[in-house]
Amino acid sequence: MERQMSSEKAIRGLVKSNVITFAQTFSERHLSEFDNPDGTLNMKIHNVFISALGEEIQYYTALVRSFDSSLGNMLENLAVSIGGLFYTVTNKVNGPLYPEQTSKIAELLEAYKNTKNPKKVSIEDYNLLREIEKPTYRIEKTHISDYYLYDEESNEHFLIELKIGGDLDNKKARAEKEAIFEQYAILSNTLDKDAKIKCYFATAYNRYGEGKPWNQGRVKQFFSIDELLIGKDFWNFICKSEKGYEIVIDEYKKSASIIMEALETIKNQYLNN
Repeated sequence: MERQMSSEKAIRGLVKSNVITFAQTFSERHLSEFDNPDGTLNMKIHNVFISALGEEIQYYTALVRSFDSSLGNMLENLAVSIGGLFYTVTNKVNGPLYPEQTSKIAELLEAYKNTKNPKKVSIEDYNLLREIEKPTYRIEKTHISDYYLYDEESNEHFLIELKIGGDLDNKKARAEKEAIFEQYAILSNTLDKDAKIKCYFATAYNRYGEGKPWNQGRVKQFFSIDELLIGKDFWNFICKSEKGYEIVIDEYKKSASIIMEALETIKNQYLNN
């Protein structure tokens, strides 16, 4: 119980500190760009098709794009920070990748893409990369990873591709699976043959609403249901707690006023001057 309370306190501390840093950085950036014609918001003022709709619409359409991107980056950094409390976190994998594995990956991706192919995506397909007989020729490769986590308690390795909302088109979904396949292959070539490696595609929130079915078809074409960590499941995993999502959201809501104050300051600068 004491350990759980300590972990919750640490998670809440990271959520609040990340929100404070985000609000300060976002505000300072846009305030400093007020007189800069190349500033993020100012670059949009000459779009006559938006400016014709009024100053407020012009301001908000520019701000929302910037805010959405910056908030996404903050959530990614927050997840890394929280993950560091419970896992060894690395942002890359490096080691040998064999041409035969690359060929197998391409073969699997083409099978997933072809809806007429009876071969459907499965977590068992990762084993096919391990079963390939290793030739003498190999390519040394470093692969940047969203999250490479190692759990010392369970002796498990986790590779996670995180897309904040999970909204991917067919090409991006394929590319994400290719990346995770290659990382898995590299790790399997580097670690002990019995090492436990699990791969996931994750989102920071459920774009359909928490608790509702997640039906992003393009992603499901390349990732099986066993590879998905959607919204609540992702935060519970990264926090190593069944209450992880509740803790993160609760603390974020408590700190949301800090972001609102920053946004109000930016608004006053751009709309009231």
